[in-house]
Amino acid sequence: MALKIVKDVCTACGDCEPVCPTQSIMPFKGVYKIDASTCSECEGDGEPGVPQCMEACMEDDCIVPA
Repeated sequence: MALKIVKDVCTACGDCEPVCPTQSIMPFKGVYKIDASTCSECEGDGEPGVPQCMEACMEDDCIVPA
């Protein structure tokens, strides 16, 4: 499973990019996107069951399951 960033909600603040342990988050057309092929939902990294990008994001429902 992977996560995705809802482009209409993303403010392009960039808070999610540096916390991604798999470096799956990158700028894309003025906002950010998550590469689903490398996103692990932080399985084995950080607090169990809580993806780090979701913790860093200040916008509700911006980062959701893909």
